[in-house]
Amino acid sequence: MTTGTIDRKTLFILLGSVAAILILRFGVFADRGAPVVESVDSIPVAEQRLAHLREVAATLPARQSLLQAAQAELGTREKTMLKADTMQQAQAQLLDLVQLVARANGIDMRGVERQDARAIDADYGEISVEVTFGCGIEQLVNLLAALGDQPQLVASEEIRVNHGNDKKKNVQVRLMVAAPVARKLIPEQKKGLATF
Repeated sequence: MTTGTIDRKTLFILLGSVAAILILRFGVFADRGAPVVESVDSIPVAEQRLAHLREVAATLPARQSLLQAAQAELGTREKTMLKADTMQQAQAQLLDLVQLVARANGIDMRGVERQDARAIDADYGEISVEVTFGCGIEQLVNLLAALGDQPQLVASEEIRVNHGNDKKKNVQVRLMVAAPVARKLIPEQKKGLATF
């Protein structure tokens, strides 16, 4: 082997490797950035979007005044709810209120059948008491009207009226009265088989 042939072989290998490197660099591993695309939005579309945003911004004061009015009405309605620290205190307040109204209408209400509490939503719950008593039909009508006239928000949830056996034509009544309370007074129910 002579120096001329070795140099030629080396030259061909060198040219082949340079060509392979250039092909790899600019062909396979080339930086292909995202092509620059013109904006699809034109000036009229941007003007329409701006006009819409201005309309929405113009309605903001009216929406804020509606929100303030709704919050004020909610505040007045929440003042009519029973205020207590515990569920038992709220049930006792409701029972006292029902008994006071019954006494004012000449009804002797002594027995409490059951007391219940349930969650309505994330902010409010409902407590209820079920009482039984005997009275004349006109006394029952007056009692229900007087319950509706109370400043506290109370309502009759369920009422059962059975005929009586006495000569005065009194009826036997089972009345469930309910009132809304803050949700924090209602205990959380545990999920599981026991809640069937």
